[in-house]
Amino acid sequence: MKPQKILFIDRDGTLIEEPEDEQIDAFEKLKFVKGVFRNLAFIRKNLDFRFVMVSNQDGLGTPSFPEDTFWPVHRFILQSLEGEGITFDDIKIDRHFPEDNHPNRKPGTGMLTEYIGNPAYDLAGSYVIGDRESDRQLAENLGCKALIIGDERGTTWDSIAETLFAGERKAEVRRTTKETDIHVVLNIDGTGRCDISTGLGFFDHMLEQIGKHGMMDLMIHAKGDLHVDEHHTIEDTALALGECILKALGDKRGIERYGYSLPMDDCLCSVCLDFGGRPWLVWDAEFRRERIGEMPTEMFLHFFKSLSDAARMNLNIKAEGENEHHKIEGIFKALARALKMAVRRDIYHYELPSTKGTL
Repeated sequence: MKPQKILFIDRDGTLIEEPEDEQIDAFEKLKFVKGVFRNLAFIRKNLDFRFVMVSNQDGLGTPSFPEDTFWPVHRFILQSLEGEGITFDDIKIDRHFPEDNHPNRKPGTGMLTEYIGNPAYDLAGSYVIGDRESDRQLAENLGCKALIIGDERGTTWDSIAETLFAGERKAEVRRTTKETDIHVVLNIDGTGRCDISTGLGFFDHMLEQIGKHGMMDLMIHAKGDLHVDEHHTIEDTALALGECILKALGDKRGIERYGYSLPMDDCLCSVCLDFGGRPWLVWDAEFRRERIGEMPTEMFLHFFKSLSDAARMNLNIKAEGENEHHKIEGIFKALARALKMAVRRDIYHYELPSTKGTL
């Protein structure tokens, strides 16, 4: 039998909102976290995870009741969730206070020893879902992954359900030729963190716009024959990035598919795209300067043509305005916003956005 994956789920701050005094000691303080019912019910129905509640709480989190009973508020929480089809296979509640420094308290694993080293469970494929750093540390101690509500990625129950059901959208591409060595790592569902180094400062600045404004984590390290000229470095970076986008999108189920945008100061820039699988570029942008920074303006069209081909997307780009820097930066920002819109995924309508049945 295949080892079962587990969701180790915190209670206060994860299932129910945690008040300022951190005590759920009255029914009037009880409020469920947004999206918890819909998404946990979806996960319970569609995925084969073992649900384990793991909580360290004082106040009502340290009950004076016998082991086989639950205090009223906790019982109400469980009954409310159960009414939506959400049940727990195991519940672990620690009675100790933080100053006790007890191994049962998160991030200690004392309450979960039955799962550690047990071949019946797949801890590497399991997750800790919580709202604190101690939950992240617990995941590390267990050898699990962590999903932390309200973290720097803005994680919500919506995004948790999406990740668990449809998977992470990450990809890595290494493109090496006699002329260039390009390494691209992409996380479509990131926070906009960028690590860009191509040897061309202005090009780095433009590529960073894709990550920052598209809310994608993007690493691009490029080494090219810049002693010859910039052509190979720019072209091969576009090809590697496009391939990475295509790879990260996977089967494209549930995505919006289309995107568009944006004004920037004196310029109006429009980038419309379609991940329909048919590469095509329409380019309507003129540049009077030969270079912006170290980047030849003639390479702008070539970059987007290579990107379109490798990502198998239709790009329609238009820009008007006077400031050449603003114009191309506006195009890159518009591309980023268009990408952000087009890759948005809906697991509740998890179908290919095409009447053909393929993209």
